[in-house]
Amino acid sequence: MSFTWNIPALGGGIAGEELLVSFDRQRQSRLLILPAWFDEANKLRRFTVEVMRRLDSAGIDSFLPDLPGCNESLTPLADQTLEGWRKAADIAAASFAATHVLAIRASALLAPASLPGWHYAAQSGPKLLRGMVRARTIAAREAGISETSDELLAIGRSEGLTLSGWHLGAAMIAALETAEPTLAPGRHGIAQSELAGPGLWLRAEPAEDAAQADALGAIIIEALA
Repeated sequence: MSFTWNIPALGGGIAGEELLVSFDRQRQSRLLILPAWFDEANKLRRFTVEVMRRLDSAGIDSFLPDLPGCNESLTPLADQTLEGWRKAADIAAASFAATHVLAIRASALLAPASLPGWHYAAQSGPKLLRGMVRARTIAAREAGISETSDELLAIGRSEGLTLSGWHLGAAMIAALETAEPTLAPGRHGIAQSELAGPGLWLRAEPAEDAAQADALGAIIIEALA
């Protein structure tokens, strides 16, 4: 279930090896799952794997790769770009011979256009940035430090920025400011309302919800039946 996957050197960089969670029995339907990012990744990790268990029981292979710079990656997060993550997603799709993609939250910005599939509760780059910048300004205010969103983003565009404990490079900040998810042909959006409950990313701590995992799994299983 836990493995690694290899990413060829991108843009003159060093080839990388990242962690992978997968249920691979060489079945016909093979789903690439692109995870939520940053704090939401922590809060949705258990939920995501539980969905994969349901897919496995229904005869669907699934693959959850770490992106470069995330989790146990040896590649610095500050060096990552949105375009680099898109290329990594394309490489993952080819490496696993994926037939479909499930992009969770901000990973809808990365989903390979060639694959049909789903965006679950897709999040835009600007909305992601606003939330992370807001969290930093609130923490700064509580510490007696004056920071504004405009000032922080100006710094981020030129020097990069640490938000919620993650240091994002200048190129990533600039790209996220305008990045919007698009539904490629054969791709469908899944709203949180279809899972009958608030998103787990809204909770203060990582959690799970079997009913929501059942609901998301059922949507995919029914479509691939």
